[in-house]
Amino acid sequence: MSSVAIRHIGLCVADIEASSRFYREGLGFELLMKITEMSAPFDDLLEQPGATLQVQQLRSGDVTIELLGFKDVAVTGTGERGAMNTRGFTHMTLVVDDVDAVAARIVDHGGNVHPQTRIDSDFGPLVFCTDPDGVRIELMQSRS
Repeated sequence: MSSVAIRHIGLCVADIEASSRFYREGLGFELLMKITEMSAPFDDLLEQPGATLQVQQLRSGDVTIELLGFKDVAVTGTGERGAMNTRGFTHMTLVVDDVDAVAARIVDHGGNVHPQTRIDSDFGPLVFCTDPDGVRIELMQSRS
């Protein structure tokens, strides 16, 4: 069997600059790459004929996310967080030093904290937040 490695996780966003600021300033991701205009043949790959997009790749530790912003194709979806029992991608988990401090930064940078999800567990404090596009982010406080 051949080896498999995740290179990045792609997120379609309504406002690429606002989302980039959210992840960089709110969560400490670092900008790896920025492409201001990408079109053919990537429009075929993304099944969006004629689309021009912007791409930013951001990294935190070993995780890279790729923000996709479409210039001339409407972004669809409500931006509301999906239910955890909906098929597909449900969330990403970020291990942080202080759940409350990071949750406050999330709000300051356009995201939301969902306090009804906060629990104290054997893993430490946990809470779900969402980015400006409704992507669930689970904050897990490190035990160190």
